[in-house]
Amino acid sequence: MLGAIEAGGTKFVCAVGNEDGEILERIQFPTTTPEETIKKVVDFFKDKNIEALGIGSFGPVDLNEQSSTYGYITSTPKKGWTNYNILGELKKHFNIPMRFDTDVNAAALGEATWGAAKGLKSCIYMTVGTGIGAGALVEGELLHGLLHPEMGHIMLKRYPEDDFEGVCPYHKDCFEGMASGPAIEKRWGVKGSELTSDHQAWDMEAYYIAQALVNFVLILSPEKIIIGGGVMKQKQLFPLIHKYLKEFLNGYVVHNNLDENIDEYVVYPALGDNAGICGALALARTAKNI
Repeated sequence: MLGAIEAGGTKFVCAVGNEDGEILERIQFPTTTPEETIKKVVDFFKDKNIEALGIGSFGPVDLNEQSSTYGYITSTPKKGWTNYNILGELKKHFNIPMRFDTDVNAAALGEATWGAAKGLKSCIYMTVGTGIGAGALVEGELLHGLLHPEMGHIMLKRYPEDDFEGVCPYHKDCFEGMASGPAIEKRWGVKGSELTSDHQAWDMEAYYIAQALVNFVLILSPEKIIIGGGVMKQKQLFPLIHKYLKEFLNGYVVHNNLDENIDEYVVYPALGDNAGICGALALARTAKNI
């Protein structure tokens, strides 16, 4: 039995599953204070006899095992969670192997293990919702580096005649500031789910997402790009993203996956809304083998 935690800024999902990625039991609850939230996590797992635990967390987080703050949620704007030692707190209650990573890196691993990128050595998983984040698997390893990828905060060219200031509290008009769910709502005055499928918002959204993907293709050259999150439930976005991605690359990168097979290259998660929690399960599976 393996334990999995998808630690989100809005909600926590906890699950018990097996090494085949099958979720046997799960629970979810709102993310409140660290004390209240972690107590619910501990109460869920305390009698489950799990052999390893995987945690995919909102961030930023410290993934450097040599650091004094390894396992911490660090400079998050989420009230009460700044510099919180989430991994250390869990280790107080469970003496089992644990693996800790970003929520999007976990989802990338989940999709590479059981989903849309199964059998591939590289992929990007991006979520477009309340925020925008992306994780990357490169040559079979999750990408960390100086900290970890923060692909949701790259700078992009503006959509023609778009004078929206952006909603990112740090950068205003970065990718997340212009294309996240809150950006859509603030720009148009209603939630994205209330807009018609042919509204200009979706062409604009695809324009920004495709620009980001151009950068990711040129820098990381992933074998598959998977995009989930609440905004991507608007299925009309994918054909628009495919169109703009081909247009922006302009034939510079020559590969069938960026031409006639592009609809199989940039895809919705095969694991659907379970990408994150299955990813945490995949982290647990690897933790057991470390």
